[in-house]
Amino acid sequence: MLKVFADRGGTFTDIVAATNDQGIIDRLVTHPQRFLIVPLPNQQWVIVYKLLSENPEQYQDAAIQGIHDILGLSRNEAIPTAAIEVVKMGTTVATNALLERKGDRVALLITKGFKDALRIGYQNRPDIFARQIILPTMLYEEVIEVEQRYDARGNELIPLNVERVRKNLQAVYDGGIRSCAIVFMHSDRYPSHEQQVAQIAQEIGFTQISVSHQVSPLMKLVSRGDTTVVDAYLTPILRRYVNQVASKLPGVKLMFMKSDGGLVAAEQFQGKDSILSGPAGGIVGAVQTSKRAGFEKIITFDMGGTSTDVAHFKGEYERQLESEIAGARMRVPVLAINTIAAGGGSILFFDGSSYRVGPESAGSNPGPASYRRGGPLTVTDANVMLGKIHPQYFPAVFGVDGNLPLDKDIVTEKFAQLAQDIAATTGNTSTPEQVAAGFIAIAVENMANAIKKISLQRGYDVTQYVLCCFGGAGAQVTCLIADTLGMTKIFLHPYAGVLSAYGMGLADIRAMREAGVEKVLDKELAPELQQLMKILEKRGKEELSNGEVSAEIYEREIIRKLNLKYEGTSSTLSVDFVENVETMRLDFEKEHKLRYGFVQSEKALIVESGSVEVIQKMDTPAEPLISRTRGVDEIPTPVEIVKMFSVDRWYDTPVYRREDLQPGDAIKGSAIIVEKISTIVVEPEWEAKLTERNHLILERIA
Repeated sequence: MLKVFADRGGTFTDIVAATNDQGIIDRLVTHPQRFLIVPLPNQQWVIVYKLLSENPEQYQDAAIQGIHDILGLSRNEAIPTAAIEVVKMGTTVATNALLERKGDRVALLITKGFKDALRIGYQNRPDIFARQIILPTMLYEEVIEVEQRYDARGNELIPLNVERVRKNLQAVYDGGIRSCAIVFMHSDRYPSHEQQVAQIAQEIGFTQISVSHQVSPLMKLVSRGDTTVVDAYLTPILRRYVNQVASKLPGVKLMFMKSDGGLVAAEQFQGKDSILSGPAGGIVGAVQTSKRAGFEKIITFDMGGTSTDVAHFKGEYERQLESEIAGARMRVPVLAINTIAAGGGSILFFDGSSYRVGPESAGSNPGPASYRRGGPLTVTDANVMLGKIHPQYFPAVFGVDGNLPLDKDIVTEKFAQLAQDIAATTGNTSTPEQVAAGFIAIAVENMANAIKKISLQRGYDVTQYVLCCFGGAGAQVTCLIADTLGMTKIFLHPYAGVLSAYGMGLADIRAMREAGVEKVLDKELAPELQQLMKILEKRGKEELSNGEVSAEIYEREIIRKLNLKYEGTSSTLSVDFVENVETMRLDFEKEHKLRYGFVQSEKALIVESGSVEVIQKMDTPAEPLISRTRGVDEIPTPVEIVKMFSVDRWYDTPVYRREDLQPGDAIKGSAIIVEKISTIVVEPEWEAKLTERNHLILERIA
C-alpha cells in the first residue's frame, strides 16, 4: 500500500510517499536522479519527489502527476486506487484565489441598516501617514439588507420578513450568483433568523451557503461577517479542486491540511480553513522533527520559491484568532505564521540607486533565469552566481521539455550586464559576484527581520533557540540568517527540502470548536465554563466521528483554552482552562507581562471566548537509525572542490554528498552538502555534524 503526502507550493510541489510495495521500489531505483528512496524498518520505504507546480505542457495537476510518476503510469492512465491507502495534501488553491481575487461571486445578506458595516470595518489605517486611504476590494458582489433584529439579550425586536428575503434572494440567484454569506446582528447567540434564511437559500438552489453562527460563532459583527464572506467566496473554488483531485482517486481516503495545523477529511474542508494550508504543514513538520531530535525551543524557517514563512514554538503551537491575508480579514484560529515575499524565485531589481529583492516572484513559469524559460534574475540565480548552487547537483527538470539542468551561463551573462549597468549609473565598480552577494544580503536581512517580529519583539531570546531550516531554498542561506540573529545552532532534517509535505504525514486530525462568553472571570462563572467545555468537546468529537475516524485505533487528546482580556480592552491572550480561576488569572498576567511588559491587577478579566480542540493521533512514518561503518578517525571524502564566494572572497570549497556522511562526521565550513532535494551551504566558521538519525546539526565555531 502507498501513503502519499503532498504540498503544492507556489514554485514546486513536494511529495513524500511511504510504501511497503517492493515492486514500486524496484522500478524507482532505476531513476536515481528523480527520486530519493529511504529504507525504513520492517520492509518499508519513504520516497521523496519534487516537481514544478506549474508545467502546463506536461501535466494539469502536479500532485496527481507525482502519483502517476511514482506508480510509473502514463499521463492518461487511470490510477489503481486499490494500491493507495491515503492521500494527505496541503494546497495553495484558495490562497491564490484570494490573492488574485478569483473566488466565486458572493451575495451578502446582512441586518437592515448595516449594509456598509463590513466596508467601514474598524477604520484601521494600515499607513497612519497616508493622505489617501485605498481600501481593499470587497469580496461580495451584492448586498441584501434583511428586515430582522434581535437585541443583545435575545429579544426579537423585528421579525424576519420571509417573503421579502425570498424575493431578493431569487433575484440575486437569477443574476447568476450561487454563493451567499448570511450575517445578522447577535446571531452568534441567537441564530434563529440566520437558520431560516439559510433554509430559504437552500430551497432556491444556492450551492454555497455560509452562515455566520456556524462559520465564526463569536461576537463582533464585522469580524464574524468578514470570516463568513471569505468562506462563501473561497469554499466553492476549493470544493471544485477537491472534487477534481477526488475524481482521479475514487475510493481513496483523501485528507487536507487546515490553517490551524490539523488534518480534515476532504468533504469537510472549507474555505475559511484553507488559507495557510501549505505553510501549516511545514510548521507541523518542523516542530515534530525538531522534537524528535531533542529540541523544544524552535524557530521554524521555511524558505521556498515564492515566499518565506517563519514561526515560533515553545511547547505548543501558537495560533492567532484574528488575521488579515491579502486584504481579507478573518477570525478563525490559524497558526501564527509570519510570511514575507522572499524566496528563491524573488526577482532582483536595481532601481537606479539601490538593490531590491521582491516582492514579485518569477514563480515556476517562467521561473528564475537559470530555469531556461526566459525568466529574470532571482535569489536562486544569485546563489548560482556565488557558487552555492551547482547545476550538476540540481534536478534536471528545466526547459520546455523538463529535462535540462540549470543554465549557469545565462546567469553569469545577466549578472555581468547588471554589474555594468550599476557601474554606469552609480560609478560603483562591484564585480558580478559582489552584486549577487549584495542582493543575498538584502534578502537575508528581510528574512531575519521576519524572525525578529515573532521572537525578539515578543520578548523571546532567539539565541536560546534552534533554527529549524527547511524548504527548497532555505539551506542555502541558513547560516547567514543565523549569523544575523546571533543564533548558534541549526537543525536540518534529511527531508528538509520537502518538510511541508512530510508534515502532512506527521500531522494529527484536529477538530476545534469555539463559543463566545463575554463575562467576567470569577468563581461564579466557573460552573458555566465547565459546562461550555463539555458541550464544545462533544461537538469536536462529533466532527471526528463524521470524518469516519475510529476512536479505538489511535489515542485522543483534548486541549481546552480560554481567551482572556482586561475589562475595557480588546487584546486577548489564550490560557489553559483549569477549574481554579486564580490559576488562570496568574497564567494570564504572566503572559501579559512577557508580551506587553506590565500587568493591571486591579482590573477585572473578561472571558471573551472558550475553545476545545479534539486531537486524533495518527500513525506517522518512522525515522530509521543509521550506523557508522568507517573508522572513528576517518573523514568523508568530498566528490569535488568548487569555488564558492562568501565574506567578499572566493573559497576552495569541498562538496559532499549527504548519503556519504555517517554519524559522528564533522565538517567545518566552508562546505557544500548536496542532496537530491536540497543544497546545504556551510559558511566559514560553521561546522556540520551528522547524528545517528541522519539529522544534520550546524553549529557556529566562533
